Amino acid sequence: MTQTAQTDSTSEKFKEATAAEIDDSDLDKDRAALGVWSANRSQELISTATPEAIRNFANGYGDDNPLYTDPEHGQTTRWGGQVAPQIMAAVLNAPLHGDKLPKELRGGSYRGIHAFVSGGTWEWYRPIYPGDTLYSFSGLESVEEKKSEFAGRSLIRILRDVKMNQHAEVVGVYRTLVIYTERKKAREKGKYSTIEDPSYSKSDIEELDKVYAAEQVRGADSRYWEDVVVGEEMGTMAKGPLTTTDIIVFHAGGYGFVPYGLKTGRLAWKNRQRIAPFYIDNEYGVPDVAQRVHWDSEWAKAIGNPRAYDYGVLRECWIHHFLTDWMGDGAFVVRQHDEIRKFNYAGDIQYLTGRVDGKRQEDGLMLVDVAVEVRNQRGETTAQADATISLPSREHGAALLPQVPGDLQRDALRMFERHGELRKTTR
Repeated sequence: MTQTAQTDSTSEKFKEATAAEIDDSDLDKDRAALGVWSANRSQELISTATPEAIRNFANGYGDDNPLYTDPEHGQTTRWGGQVAPQIMAAVLNAPLHGDKLPKELRGGSYRGIHAFVSGGTWEWYRPIYPGDTLYSFSGLESVEEKKSEFAGRSLIRILRDVKMNQHAEVVGVYRTLVIYTERKKAREKGKYSTIEDPSYSKSDIEELDKVYAAEQVRGADSRYWEDVVVGEEMGTMAKGPLTTTDIIVFHAGGYGFVPYGLKTGRLAWKNRQRIAPFYIDNEYGVPDVAQRVHWDSEWAKAIGNPRAYDYGVLRECWIHHFLTDWMGDGAFVVRQHDEIRKFNYAGDIQYLTGRVDGKRQEDGLMLVDVAVEVRNQRGETTAQADATISLPSREHGAALLPQVPGDLQRDALRMFERHGELRKTTR
C-alpha cells in the first residue's frame, strides 16, 4: 500500500469511528437513574494505601512531599506517621458488595461518545493512612443537555462518589463533572486545529528550571492561621512541558482509568470482548483504546484537537499539590473545587499561582479560602480552582477535621453493613 493510500484509509477509519451521536434513550436512562446510589464493584489498580503505593502515587503527579513519601518523616508530625495525599482517594477502590440495580436504573452507556472530565469538587473528612482500604458507593446526581461551541450537542453529567475506609468511616465525597461530546461534530468544527505546536529554546527551559528550583514544600514549618493575610500570594508552581512520559508515570502511580482500564496481551483481548466499542482501529488497523487521545496525537486530531492532551484528573492532582506544598504538614484540605477550562496539550507548560481570598472560624475550624489559577505558556487560563483549608492556630492548637454529616455517615454504615451480609452468603 502506498503512503497516500494508507493515509486515505486511516482517514476513513477515523471518520467512521468518530461518527457516534448521543442517543436519546441513553439520556432517558440517565434521568431515571438520578439520585439512585449503588455499591461500586470496581477493582481499581490500587485498593489499599500501602506506604509504597502512597509514595508512588504522589511521585506520579510530581509530588516529593516527605509527608507522603517518607514514613519516618510522618512520625514527627501530628498524624503520627505517613499519610496519603488526600486526593489519592480518587484512585483507591476495592469492590463493595451490594444489591445489583435493575437495568432501567443504571443510567445511559453513551457508547462511542467522547467523554472528558471538566472539573470536580472534593469534600474531605479524614486522612488516609497506610493500610486503609477504600470502598465507595456512587450514582448520578444530575444530567444536563446543552449546545457546545466545540462539539454541537453535548451532555454535562455530575457523578457523586462517597469514599469510605474499612471501618465504614467516610473519607470524602467526590463530585465529578464529565462532559460527553459527539465526536463527529467535534471533528468537523476543528475549533482548536489552528493551535501551533510549542517550541522551546535552551534559554526558555532555563527560565522554566528557575521556577522549579524556587518551589518549596512548606512541610514541618507550620503555617498558622493567625499569620495568613487576606490577599497574599501563594507563589508559583510549574508543570510541564507535558510529555507522553508524564502520562505514563501518572498511570504507573496508580491511575487505572477503571472501569475501562489499560490492558495488554490476552487481557487486552478479553477487555475488547467486554467493551468492544471502547476499542477503535488505529492507523495500522489494530484495535486500540479510545483513551489514547492522551498519548496518540493522530487520534486526538481525529476528534478535533491539534495533538494529545492530559487528563482532567491529573490537573486536579497538580492543583492539590500546589495547595499541600503551601499549607504545611499540620493542615488539612477541607474542600477543593476545580474547573478545567482548556485542554493542556503535549508540549504545553502549566503555571499554577494562587492567592488567599479570606479567613474565618467555623465550627471550631480555623479556615482559609484560597483561589488557584492555572495558565499555560500562551497566557491562557486552562484551569481554576477554589479551596478551603483547615490550618493550625497559635491560640487554639492543631487544625481540626470537619464533621461528617450524620445522614452521610448513616448511608455509609448501611452500605457497609450490606457489604458484610453479602460477603457471608458468597463465602
